[in-house]
Amino acid sequence: MNTENLKIQIKTFFGLEQVLFEEIKKLGGANVELKNRAVNCEGDLGFLYKINYSARTALKILVPIYEFKAFNQHQFYNKLSQFPWEDFLDVDQTFAIDSTVNSETFKHSQFVTLKMKDAIVDYFQEKFKKRPNIETRSPEIKFHLHIDRELVTISMDSSGDALFKRGYRREQGEAPINEVLASGMLQLAGWDGKGNFLDPMCGSGTILIEAAMIALDLPAQIFRKRFAFQNWNNYDADLFAKIKEVRINRVREFTGKIVGYDLDGRMLNAARTNIESAEMEDIIDVRRQDFFESKKDLFPLLMVFNPPYDERISINDDDFYKKIGDTFKSSYPNTLAWLISSDLDAPKKIGLRPSRKIKLFNGKLETRFLQYEMYEGTKKVHKLENREE
Repeated sequence: MNTENLKIQIKTFFGLEQVLFEEIKKLGGANVELKNRAVNCEGDLGFLYKINYSARTALKILVPIYEFKAFNQHQFYNKLSQFPWEDFLDVDQTFAIDSTVNSETFKHSQFVTLKMKDAIVDYFQEKFKKRPNIETRSPEIKFHLHIDRELVTISMDSSGDALFKRGYRREQGEAPINEVLASGMLQLAGWDGKGNFLDPMCGSGTILIEAAMIALDLPAQIFRKRFAFQNWNNYDADLFAKIKEVRINRVREFTGKIVGYDLDGRMLNAARTNIESAEMEDIIDVRRQDFFESKKDLFPLLMVFNPPYDERISINDDDFYKKIGDTFKSSYPNTLAWLISSDLDAPKKIGLRPSRKIKLFNGKLETRFLQYEMYEGTKKVHKLENREE
């Protein structure tokens, strides 16, 4: 593997590609390109370590090592049998393969994954009279197989466990939002740690914790114990230690407030457990509070939230969203508020026109991320006042 000029592919969720693109450019990626649910770039080994440790909207980071065309299963197996697998996998290491297949020739991802596994095992058996073992739960080396029509790309997965597994979550909510999605939403909403932040329906606290990490400029994986690249034969422990040290030295002070409300006592306990696990109890304040009976008490304020709708609160859906709109209007003047919803009719029910709508996916659910700008009085009055000043 040429460690000076690695080709790197970084996976993300639909709708967060531009956020990831900006992150990778800021972290120093070369030849950064936008793709569907991914960003491609180039960098050295140190850069690969840095983006695994720091990029907030990355799900997994792949390094392609072998590319070829195959028009049938026989060619596929033969090409794989000719590859020098010992350069990337030791015979005593465990490995696993995950795959994405979009092909008329190779229709079943499970079948081609087994074929690749056979090719690797047969290669070692023939060359070393010994074979590496498969370990699906926590393999030392993880390969990614991607087939697009006839083009086969084999990559090393440098991350291991998906990067939304930050390592701070101890308690799950009923429908917790994914950490990568939460961070992407915050960045789309313009949260940069300046001012104050409110999640008025905070559940188990994911959005709050990600907001605090951005505010402090903490690396996304500061709590993570292990990355797959640490099992590679070219792993440079001193380089990784140096990268972590430089990154942690950039952590900054935060003078604003990050506050979460929820009505559900169990959820607040879960949030407190996760906040303590992330060592954020001095930064984040959670309270038992009904958003619909609250008043704005932080200035300036950004609000981002994931309303629980029918998942854990028994509500009349239309009435629930109408109450969100009413609370925005009556109690939160001069506030920028964002919410995510899989109810695509939510804007109508809220009764306010969103100033932005962004299509995102929460798992398999198609959602809209909606921005509302609340002014004192109407927008028209606000504009007139601005003109007179």
